[in-house]
Amino acid sequence: MKFLRYGPAGAEKPGMLDASGGLRDLSAHVMDLAGISLLPQSLAALAALDPEDLPLVHGTPRIGPCVGAVGKFLAIGLNYADHAAEAGMDLPQEPIVFSKATSCIVGPNDDVEIPRGSTATDWEVELGFVIGKKAKYVTEAEALNHVAGYCVINDVSERDFQIRRSGQWIKGKSADTFGPIGPWLVTPDEVGDPQDLALYLDVNGVRRQDGTTRTMHFTVAQIIAHLSQFMTLHPGDVIATGTPPGVGMGMKPPLYLKAGDVMELGVAGLGVQRQQVRGSD
Repeated sequence: MKFLRYGPAGAEKPGMLDASGGLRDLSAHVMDLAGISLLPQSLAALAALDPEDLPLVHGTPRIGPCVGAVGKFLAIGLNYADHAAEAGMDLPQEPIVFSKATSCIVGPNDDVEIPRGSTATDWEVELGFVIGKKAKYVTEAEALNHVAGYCVINDVSERDFQIRRSGQWIKGKSADTFGPIGPWLVTPDEVGDPQDLALYLDVNGVRRQDGTTRTMHFTVAQIIAHLSQFMTLHPGDVIATGTPPGVGMGMKPPLYLKAGDVMELGVAGLGVQRQQVRGSD
């Protein structure tokens, strides 16, 4: 199934797509796509509904982040061999883990804002996944059983803040609007093998990233197993798995986002995002 959230920011309603791509309202059956509603039994109950019996949402409402009330927003750095090469860095011996503040999360088509003082705001298309079942000390073999679904993430990054402003990467990863998520939360049965998905990103109609999750250094299962050794993952936690080559930082000379630019990005089977870039408020 493809689940999503729609409506004004902060007041999104849960929905699902029907066979023809129509948006159906789920609010009579679940309060939000968050927390316990992402448990396997909860999603199974929603998937058992006949979409044709659900109210059809008319018009073109705003699409919000595909999961609400996110507890943790984690990401993996340098997880594609060719991206590490363009960054001039060696592949890590174990996953590089960093956080993005949950306050950076926005919908897939919301504007991206360049923060004050930014000189190097960059793009990163990524495969994301959402935890659906508590994961603590899980093995790689059982790890994928803890995934509620997969989604598109743009891990927007300010490279100067990230690299030169001291401390952890979180400084360059957490500005408001730096975490577009969605449009859909796609259940694992529809995704198939998460290590065989194409992903891309265009800036102003020019293809900048064109990759595949086949070249990920650490797989989704390995990432879950690794993270669960250090912290308990809960339903609704969001993890971004790294980006393929083609980021602005890796170009010669580097190319960064400016007000008026438009990003379009997607992952096969998970939908498309489109963001316009604007200056800071």
